[in-house]
Amino acid sequence: MEILFYRYGSICEPDIIKCFHSMELEVVEENSQVTNKKVSPSETVAAVSELIKKHSFLFVFTINFFPAVSDICQIYQMPYVCWTVDCPVMELFSPALANDCNRVFMFDKAQYEYFRRVNPKRIFHLPLATNVSRWDQVISQASAKDLKHFSSDISFIGSLYAEKDPYDKIQGLSEYTKGYVEGMIEAQLQVYGYNMLEDLLNVCHDSPAVLSDGFLSASSPFSADKALSGGLHNIAEQKTGLSPVMQDFMEHVPDLKESPYAPYFPPSYIIAHHFIGMHAAVAERHRLLSMLSENHAVDLYTFSDTDRLPKVHNRGGAKTLTEMPLIFHQSRINLNMTIRPIQTGLSLRVFDILGCGGFLLTNYQQELGELYEIGKDVEVFTSKEELAEKAAYYLTHEEERQKIARNGYEKTRALHTYETRISQMIRMVFKTL
Repeated sequence: MEILFYRYGSICEPDIIKCFHSMELEVVEENSQVTNKKVSPSETVAAVSELIKKHSFLFVFTINFFPAVSDICQIYQMPYVCWTVDCPVMELFSPALANDCNRVFMFDKAQYEYFRRVNPKRIFHLPLATNVSRWDQVISQASAKDLKHFSSDISFIGSLYAEKDPYDKIQGLSEYTKGYVEGMIEAQLQVYGYNMLEDLLNVCHDSPAVLSDGFLSASSPFSADKALSGGLHNIAEQKTGLSPVMQDFMEHVPDLKESPYAPYFPPSYIIAHHFIGMHAAVAERHRLLSMLSENHAVDLYTFSDTDRLPKVHNRGGAKTLTEMPLIFHQSRINLNMTIRPIQTGLSLRVFDILGCGGFLLTNYQQELGELYEIGKDVEVFTSKEELAEKAAYYLTHEEERQKIARNGYEKTRALHTYETRISQMIRMVFKTL
């Protein structure tokens, strides 16, 4: 049996292809977006259509959601399966999400709950995973010199986001709005396990009520139900009931008017998760790394500018497949800071660290306790102060730290590999066809 994998270059694609092969599925790859990120929807439709005509595919698969792929599959009545690995994914606001051909798997439960009502029988929740056998091989073949080179007390791999912060590119916002946003971020950085940014954007005496699940009330012109069903038109020109802050954003953010999905998304969702959420990540990462570096040796693997972190050791970038697993394995503490747009789910980084046998100290996420036992498999922090306390504790309690790292590794190897996840996905796809 054959499947078509429409690729764009995600880091997890090779591991997923390997899983498909292990299930005796022959994978035909369409790779135009891997090398050309400017491929148009019409070019995507043409490429996928040509391959569908030549083959008898069981289904078409992508990482993240591609509306053009969904639409062409809808025409050919070909099942389209995708798995989100990012938040936010703006393409989910496309009317194509409602297509009957879709089988959409979302790693973040909040993302799933937000979008599932658009296509309730064809949208599912599925956490991410890792390739433990790949990491085992890299680590076992590493030289003693390499293992020593990548050893750290505390390490973090990732961007500081300042160089690609979309909020900083907005021109013309009022001082009131800027101050309100900074206040929002300060409030959000005190809370782990709940994302309040979208709610805070809609707070004012005449703004529409926000329901407990994060959606605006149905009476609002920006109701998520209406937006996702394609019921909104000229959204950027409608301001009734918006807070002054949201009105300011509506006037100064081109994406709210120029995006092909602008008629379908609630502006507060985009501002909260794409702009302010990423801006919060800049503040959080600088703040926590700076704090830890005051008392501990902190190694940062990044291409970002670290001038604001003089006591952090910037070791440059890390090669994902050959160096990253050694860093995870050899670091006494691997720090993870989940970006706020990932509201409840676990990023790939969590599974990769644990799959490499690394000790993980991560911010609390609602779904963490559903997959791991906190304090036994992984450690969490829920405040800056708790991060400082636990970092100091585990740097001086080696046996306990190693035991937690072993437990996290064993649970990941047993339950959270790509083989397990793809098997779950395939079973659900067959169940619903």
